[in-house]
Amino acid sequence: MDASSATAGRTGRATDAASRRRPLIDLADRRALLACRPDDAEVTEAGRRLKEAALLDFGIKESVVAAWLYAKCHYQIPTTAVETAAVVAGGDGTCLLLYNPGFFTEIGLGGVRFVLFHEARHLIHRHLYAEPELRADPVFTLAAEVAINHVATQRLGQGLPTREVPDGRGGVTTERVGIDPREIHRSYRADLREQGLEPLGYDDFVLTDLTIYGELRRMRNPPVPPPQLCVHLAPDGEGPALDDETVGRVVEDALTETMRAALRSGGLARDEMLGLADRSESGGERLGRMWGRLGLAALRGETQKTRRVEWWKRWLSDTLASKLREGERLVYPKKQGAVLLALGHEPMLSRRGPERTKVVVVALDTSGSMPDRVVDWLTTLVGRTDGVESHWLSFDGAVMPFVPGERVAGGGGTNFGHVVDYVEGRLEVDGKRFEETADAVIMVTDGYAPAVTPQRPDRWIWLITDGGDDWPERHDPPMACHRVTTGDS
Repeated sequence: MDASSATAGRTGRATDAASRRRPLIDLADRRALLACRPDDAEVTEAGRRLKEAALLDFGIKESVVAAWLYAKCHYQIPTTAVETAAVVAGGDGTCLLLYNPGFFTEIGLGGVRFVLFHEARHLIHRHLYAEPELRADPVFTLAAEVAINHVATQRLGQGLPTREVPDGRGGVTTERVGIDPREIHRSYRADLREQGLEPLGYDDFVLTDLTIYGELRRMRNPPVPPPQLCVHLAPDGEGPALDDETVGRVVEDALTETMRAALRSGGLARDEMLGLADRSESGGERLGRMWGRLGLAALRGETQKTRRVEWWKRWLSDTLASKLREGERLVYPKKQGAVLLALGHEPMLSRRGPERTKVVVVALDTSGSMPDRVVDWLTTLVGRTDGVESHWLSFDGAVMPFVPGERVAGGGGTNFGHVVDYVEGRLEVDGKRFEETADAVIMVTDGYAPAVTPQRPDRWIWLITDGGDDWPERHDPPMACHRVTTGDS
């Protein structure tokens, strides 16, 4: 999001942006950006603090998607090369958050949240509506501005940012920054009525991004906002660099992480993902496949007609692979996996790297209910995968090694400490100690027992059954943790 005047601190030192030209530099050139420093160090520090506070609010109470997106912007640069803020995705695979600290001090914390949310949604739009022809249409660009600012006002619970600017008579006046969705709707309504057509009400007008686009196309004269209102309204080649491959990777990663949080604990992440899906799912087959891949049906509590996709299985496959060392880890074979799924089989992990044998321990809590199908699937994933040596344990108050297919009897109580001691070689079971070094330990449990801290918590994966306690996620240090759907529904 961008505006026409420049930066000024609340300390009283103001600068008239209209009286000087911005340097014409490559917005992906980090050295050049760093050279465009604000003159006032206090303004720079104040802008940085506002930026940090806004990003913290995103993660806690406002936008999980935006929090993940900005976590992937490894460079966050205060610079006067932009008049407000911009996210740059260069061809080197990195993302940069650029922000003008003076402008941030003008609009305050609420305004900074709005501007950063606006920038994050632009990246999402770039990914969701990736067709170049659509992006090249100025009416769609306007529709994106309307959609983004409408969602921002709803999610953040505030109006457009405002700031004080000179009024030309020696005083100041308050101006709004950005495109007002309701003003655009009023223009749209007046245009259609002049044509003798019936316009939509505001709520129907902003129902989805493509609804806005379609309705604006009905106008005889769609409004054309001045480019200074937002950097994304600038002509092609003059706006921020947005490499499609980088944007796609960063946005997909952020949506994947947010979907995991939504499926695990619901709350803000669930509301945001459902809202984003509702606004974009009708955008074509590619978007439908993307939401299916992310697990939208599971988030909505739906069962697909062709086959059930349980997100915890996909999560475990990804997480187990990530726990194994680079060059020696298991990978999910996408092409082979698609073929297996089409044939009605569950896909398995494949080995990558020179070392053939990896040690995976699977420990099942017999104090809770564990359906046979969960054990069978874990056996398929781990026990029958080439290059993996699997060890199976059942436990309650004691540890009992077993072989899949054997009957597992539970006793009383639950003690995670005994599993940790056995896996780490300190506890004998039937006169034997575990002499291997586990590359990954999968714990399937309801979580109700005193917490433990293994020597290598980064190698432990906790699958928490229905209604269980996901304390490993809150533990210090946190461990990989996900809820398992064990029912038949």
